[in-house]
Amino acid sequence: MEFSELKKIDKQYIANTYNRFETDIVYGEGATLFSQDGKKYVDFGSGIAVNIFGVNDREWKEAVISQLEKVQHASNLYYTQPQSALAELLCKKTGAKKVFFSNSGAEANECAIKAARKYSFCKYGENRYEIITLKNSFHGRTLATLSATGQDSMHQYFMPFLEGFRYADPNYAGVKKLISDKTCAVFLELVQGEGGVRPLDTEEVKQIERLCKKQDILLMIDEVQTGNGRTGTLYAYEQYGIQPDIVTTAKGLAGGLPLGATMFFDKCETVFGAGDHGSTFGGNPVACAGALSILKRLDKQLFLEVQGKSVYLFTHLGRIKNVLNVSGLGLMIGLETTKPSREVAEACLARGLIVLTAKNKVRLLPPLNIKKDEMDFAIKILNEVLSE
Repeated sequence: MEFSELKKIDKQYIANTYNRFETDIVYGEGATLFSQDGKKYVDFGSGIAVNIFGVNDREWKEAVISQLEKVQHASNLYYTQPQSALAELLCKKTGAKKVFFSNSGAEANECAIKAARKYSFCKYGENRYEIITLKNSFHGRTLATLSATGQDSMHQYFMPFLEGFRYADPNYAGVKKLISDKTCAVFLELVQGEGGVRPLDTEEVKQIERLCKKQDILLMIDEVQTGNGRTGTLYAYEQYGIQPDIVTTAKGLAGGLPLGATMFFDKCETVFGAGDHGSTFGGNPVACAGALSILKRLDKQLFLEVQGKSVYLFTHLGRIKNVLNVSGLGLMIGLETTKPSREVAEACLARGLIVLTAKNKVRLLPPLNIKKDEMDFAIKILNEVLSE
């Protein structure tokens, strides 16, 4: 099908919710993608941090196909081996006690919100339900997670939004100011992704943790985008030296299949009982089989490689003309430049480089196994585009 015909069908039959770029993606391998007309791209987007070992990964495909040949879906009324094995592996790697599986980051965050409110309701009664999130945060597009998102621009059209969320300045003082006898949890992205790839200050986060522990307020960390090796450790909270009560993740967890996870640590281990929450597709055996193949390869050697690639990219990107700032952690990188981010992304695409945007920044989320020549190509293209 010609690209022009594809666009026409898309516009006619798909809800117009995406501001798509002018290309299609048909096939590829690793960080190399091709459109229908054969144009080659180096992928620094990974499907928004999803394809963490790129596309067409052999080991991932073998795991997924093997499970497809057994059973593609089973209700959560029954046991399945891939789901139990994945939960065990997540718990052993993180110290979590229990896991709830869903289909996306928004659903994982919905689960965390419900868990925090039930924990506090059972212990303190019905008036302790508020959750503090940060200004400029993003937690999803369901009504609850959109309500939790601390961006005024997203609080339109869909009123009334869910009550019980307060938005703090992204620091310790901001969080402390909003804590009251109604507060049940503080919910943080340690690197604000959609909000512009902005890392929180480590010492401020540690202060928030101490405050939460002192007042029995749950500390919840949204690792939907930062998790699964993206920032140079399995989860970003490890680099902050804190111990959350609940951690959510999704995106790269299953390497390209829809899967979210909400991990409960000691304090919240028994917060849910039968019937408190559920999901038809959550923990689908095919998605879990894919996730197992991903998680088993997220080891110390890979994290060291991610950290090394991060230093290389931060160093070289910071030298490019018209780059004002390089922010982020690991292979989650934001470039603030003198040019509009969308304009930069479109110019890069025309030259064979896929990048993303996050507010006024160019956002880079390459596969974790990105090669040096691919990084050098990205640096070259960004240098051409930004130096013009």
